[in-house]
Amino acid sequence: MGKNTQTYLVGGVSAIGGFLFGYDIGVISSILEMDYWKLYFHNPGSVGVGVIVSLLTAGCFVGSLCAGWIADRFSRKRAIMSACVVFCLGAAIQCGSRNRAMLIIGRFIAGLGVGVLSMSVPVFQSEIAPPHIRGRLVSLQQWAITWGILVAFWIDYGCHFIDSHASWRIPIGLQIVPAVILFVSMIFMPYSPRWLVDNDRIDEAQKVLARLRSGGDIHAPEVMEELEEIKEAVRIDRETAVRSYTDLLRVPIRRRVVLGVLIQALQQLTGINVSMYFATSIFKQAGLSGNNAPLLAQGVNGVVNMLATVPAILWIDRWGRRKTLMLGSLGCGITYFIQAVAKGATQHKTYDEDGSLNLNIPKGPSYLIIVMMYLFVASFAMSWGPIGWIYPSEIFPMRIRSKANSITTASNWIFNFVIGLVSPILIKKITWGLDLIFAIIMFSSIAIVYLFYPETKNRSLEDMEVIFTGSIWSHKDRKRIAQYDNANKVHEDDKINSKDF
Repeated sequence: MGKNTQTYLVGGVSAIGGFLFGYDIGVISSILEMDYWKLYFHNPGSVGVGVIVSLLTAGCFVGSLCAGWIADRFSRKRAIMSACVVFCLGAAIQCGSRNRAMLIIGRFIAGLGVGVLSMSVPVFQSEIAPPHIRGRLVSLQQWAITWGILVAFWIDYGCHFIDSHASWRIPIGLQIVPAVILFVSMIFMPYSPRWLVDNDRIDEAQKVLARLRSGGDIHAPEVMEELEEIKEAVRIDRETAVRSYTDLLRVPIRRRVVLGVLIQALQQLTGINVSMYFATSIFKQAGLSGNNAPLLAQGVNGVVNMLATVPAILWIDRWGRRKTLMLGSLGCGITYFIQAVAKGATQHKTYDEDGSLNLNIPKGPSYLIIVMMYLFVASFAMSWGPIGWIYPSEIFPMRIRSKANSITTASNWIFNFVIGLVSPILIKKITWGLDLIFAIIMFSSIAIVYLFYPETKNRSLEDMEVIFTGSIWSHKDRKRIAQYDNANKVHEDDKINSKDF
């Protein structure tokens, strides 16, 4: 890590915010199949399950919309800390739920906290990171989500052996622990240097940059150079300041807003949270019987998700955003298509007394479907998982970054909400048809990324003005960007030569 040790530390601590969301995904997906939970909440049907699952994401939608103003007014750091408090309140209400309404209210309140975190954490990480590791640092958010899912899966697995209602209350209550850890840790973390400059706290920004870049030397050349770049970018931003959210729809910002909204929506339209929220039910449909086998398969799913994110963390700034997204879409689309064919060709529907659907798929196709689910999760984890958070956090100018990211993040949550609401119904009604829908979306996304998304790897946040002022057809704009890079290289060489002289 070398001189970037402090940057990794600050980015890693803030990534605990992703762990909170991941833990909720993992904990609710397994709890839905616990006998004591079903008994306590009167065995909710597919519509009831959809409401319970999706109300957290409804809260996330509202929280992410509020997060832009909170992060601009009170700082990214304080936004993260306040979100922890709200999340703890929601988790406590869920843990002590006496009825279904109380559970739903608790999930909505916890969602408010997660929504603020999901916007504030990637923006905070992108603003403290130098360009050559920004993708890696923001990827820590997604990796933390996968760790949250993984930990929750195995806690659920252990708790399902408890012969009482504590089997579901304990996993829900444990969410409070990482939220408290994040709150306390953020006390010792710095403010975003870009937020400090934007609020005319230049000396503090210089000290933060020195802490992150040069071991505390406030006069280091790299510190002074980056500080001047940020000050100039803020000066330009103020001349064209966005006064309201409606200004985000005006040229030239509108293009970036559309791309940010679309990439967040497509991240959810991969269907990843169908696999995470309802994997236990899907594994049971695929032929895994008994109480333990689907939960164990779900635990393995969490391990695959976590491990497959590691290559993206290590090499996303080398691979680039465009190619990684397109290859990820191809992998997701192929695995979905194979699952659709295997289910459609071999399923024989029957229903249990409680209304649960069994597809009665033969053993060979059943194993194929399970393997394809794991390969889908791996394809997502190496591509759309991290880049869905990286791309929006790095493409907007300072003065509108929080506002714009609150909109893009809100699009993620509204699609998450809709998918969480309708998926249990569609899984039961059209089975393999849902896989086919997701396959078509994934194959279509390859063309969308190729045509419209410019490459942003290794660019400074201030460079994005040049990248996004050309043609909306990104595949046709590469020549102009190459000319800019060549001119910039000549300028840098001249600076080096003048210093040597």
